[in-house]
Parts: sequence; structure tokens; C-alpha cells
Amino acid sequence: MRTLALDIGNTAVKAGCFDGTTLCEMTAGLTASQVLAVVQRWQPQHVIIASVAEDAALRAEELRGVVPGEILSFSPATTAIPLRNAYATPHTLGADRLAAAVGAAGLRPGQPTLIVDAGTALKMDLITADGTYHGGSIGPGLNMRFRALHTFTGRLPLLELPRGNATIPLTGDSTTSSLLSGVVNGAVAEITGFIAQYQQLYPGVGVLLTGGDAAFLAARLPARIFVVPELVLLGLNRILAYHVVK
Repeated sequence: MRTLALDIGNTAVKAGCFDGTTLCEMTAGLTASQVLAVVQRWQPQHVIIASVAEDAALRAEELRGVVPGEILSFSPATTAIPLRNAYATPHTLGADRLAAAVGAAGLRPGQPTLIVDAGTALKMDLITADGTYHGGSIGPGLNMRFRALHTFTGRLPLLELPRGNATIPLTGDSTTSSLLSGVVNGAVAEITGFIAQYQQLYPGVGVLLTGGDAAFLAARLPARIFVVPELVLLGLNRILAYHVVK
């Protein structure tokens, strides 16, 4: 069964083309017209749409008549999922957070898992061994930290995240290197501290790293953290299968 998962985030639209449970293609940074082109080329039987930036139902309407089967607009508050959701306010829960949790539970069934999503925001989410999503934390992402330091001060420059394996000094000897140390090393220390606390509470907890800045952070974080860039898309496809596969 050919399916398509669309993840509409704050800064990019990602598409995952699936054949059953196999992710055959993943594309990011799509415009509305490019999404339609992917649909026409892949010709999925069913589509799932999750959005934190716009009304998913509006995007679904664009695909009516193009997709022969179900077009599922994923809502954390109303869409049934193969996971128990213990979040107290599901109507305020980001679709990407819950979809990532479903993806993580599929990759690590019966095991406690912490998701670190390093995107526009830095999010951490917990799934316990009994298949329950509990929520977690939301903080500013790396680029948001750079922008905040520039916006809310008088003279600090606006920096961008360095590319590749750039060395980030612990002790900055200039304003630029001090900003890099504060943002990057601060975020790494934050993530590492959260992981340590979860490891104390849930022995054997596994850590999955996803999001746009995952590759940058991976080399700076402790070993045994698995990078899964496609985690949200995997979760969305699993939710779609839960609805259309009988």
C-alpha cells in the first residue's frame, strides 16, 4: 500500500513516501505546489497530514479528487492512535510531538524512550514501557536562542548555527565565540542534564534524536543516542495504517 505522510512544521514542509512500512523517499522544504507534485508522482492510496503551522484540513481539501482513498487530518485531541495519550491538554498538544511518540513506540515497543526533537523548539517527550505518552518539555531551539539574544539586547550580533563539525569552544574569547558557547554548549548541557534525570527515573530508557538540528547536535551529545530524522513521518504513517489497514 502506497501512502504519503505530510509534516507541516513551523519552518518547513516534509513529505514521506511509504510503501507499507518502508520509507521510500523523504523530502523537506516543500512549497504547496511541490507537495501536489509529490502526490501526483507518488500516487498514494491514502494520505495523512499533520500541521503545527496551519489548518491541516485546508491542506486536505487541496488533495480531494487527487487521492483516491482516505485523507486523514491528524489531530492529537481527536484522532485515534496506537498509543495511550496521558497528556492533560491534548487539544494544545503539537501534532509533531505526538506523531514522533507514535513513531518511537513503533521503533522501541515495550521500552521506555525519550525523544529529543531539536527543531524550531527544543522538545523532549517521554514514552514509558507500557506504551503511554506522558509529555515532556518545550524550550527554545538553537536558532531561536540566537535570535532572542540579538533581539532583546542592544549590541549582540545575530549569529547562525555553524555548519558541519565546527569546534565550539567552552570559553569564548570573543563576543561571537561566547555566543556560540552559550547557545550550543548550553543546549548540549541542557539535553544531557534532562537525559541524566530520565535515566534515574526510568532505568534503561533509550534516547532518539530528531529534528532539523539533530545532525549538528549528534556528535556533541553522549554516545548511544540514535538519530532518526524521519521519526515524525514514521509515526504519521503508523497512525494512518492504524486507520486504514484492517
